[in-house]
Amino acid sequence: MHTPAETLSLTNVLALEIADAGGRAYFVGGRVRDALSGAGDSADVDMEVYGVAPESLREILGRHGVVSTVGKLFGVLRLDGYGLEVSMPRRERVTGFGHKDFDISVDPWMPHTEACARRDFTVNAMLCDALSGEVIDPFGGREDIEGRMLRHVRADTFVEDPLRVYRAAQFAARFEYSVSPETLQLCSAMDLTVLSKERVFAELTKALTLADKPSVFFHTLAEMNQLDAHFPEVARMRGVPQDPRHHPEGDVWIHTMRVLDEAARLRDQANKPLFFMLAALCHDLGKPDCTVVRDEAEQRISAVGHEEAGVDRAREQLQRLTNQNALIEYVLNMVQMHMRPNRLAHSRSPIKKTRAMFDKSVNPNDLILLSKADVLITSQAAHADELESFLYERLDDYHKRMREPMLTGLDLIAAGFVPGPGFSEWMARARLFHFAGLSPENALRQLMNERKRHV
Repeated sequence: MHTPAETLSLTNVLALEIADAGGRAYFVGGRVRDALSGAGDSADVDMEVYGVAPESLREILGRHGVVSTVGKLFGVLRLDGYGLEVSMPRRERVTGFGHKDFDISVDPWMPHTEACARRDFTVNAMLCDALSGEVIDPFGGREDIEGRMLRHVRADTFVEDPLRVYRAAQFAARFEYSVSPETLQLCSAMDLTVLSKERVFAELTKALTLADKPSVFFHTLAEMNQLDAHFPEVARMRGVPQDPRHHPEGDVWIHTMRVLDEAARLRDQANKPLFFMLAALCHDLGKPDCTVVRDEAEQRISAVGHEEAGVDRAREQLQRLTNQNALIEYVLNMVQMHMRPNRLAHSRSPIKKTRAMFDKSVNPNDLILLSKADVLITSQAAHADELESFLYERLDDYHKRMREPMLTGLDLIAAGFVPGPGFSEWMARARLFHFAGLSPENALRQLMNERKRHV
């Protein structure tokens, strides 16, 4: 795979060869938007070529490598090994639901304005001449970048693809844009149920991993009244009260959105950043099922058992978005355990308990980070660093203990324990003895004594 610098260098060569053939090459999409907004060079390098027949364009690209067609959309070519897509102006007419079926026709001599009109937002509907740097902006994209406004190009084509609702939300989150009232109105009327989970998850991933404030993604969907299509479990958190003594920030929805933004500040420290962000999103999904107002006048509110209840809710939410079992199992484990680190840290729990906690965690480092994000916006925020320091000290202890000799299944079999029903329970006891500091010999002695009492 060629480097981004090599790809960019090639675009200049291609632009010259296309010009020699009587055509013109333009950068399109994110590269133009990011350059004009001061965000620097985008990782995306997409070009659109005018004035050259499809056969001639393929021949020009073929001088530099293997050319392949992207998907079924004739008119979009990829030069293998460069991460470069080169398209030709085309007309699209949707013939099916969910932006799945099209009538497409390529027209390299199409006017710029007509070609740009099929794009989603004005900030994405600009062309930049690859040779001269001239920007063609037929729909006011520059002005909307300056005003940090996300505005659709044409209402009739915008509504053809419901995914644009999620694109609007993730652009708003990533680039800190507002969505124009007219675009919000269009988005609120679109049917999102026709979208595949893969397309929705792709937009969610961008918001969670690239935005400084991923909460904007969900606030924008809420403003559009579009949370329920794919995020009903998240939507249920709105208006669920919390005890103001512990949660002065507000209800469960507000709490979760703020935890999500705190998690975004910590995600570079996570072993699995995307998984971690989804755990932050899902950690309190059980509270709507468990919240009880014990004293309305005194605002005494509790949500006992919400960690366990949240496991099923998180599974429902995640299975609506992805089939990735490893991701789902990670998040469910984090949801179930997210309260334990701070509880044990507050009480300065014995070492054997923190060892056992980390042993049950699918990712102890990320569990500590989630517990920090969770506490940072509560009444205990002032203690967040102290709690984190304690937990990382205990995590170092856990790793050290796990490097020391421990009873194995073979050891138990050699001592007369028979594999079968109940054997895993003996193994679990051996592990607890290990965390309590017993040597393998003393642990085995304890197990032998317990077995005698069970006979």
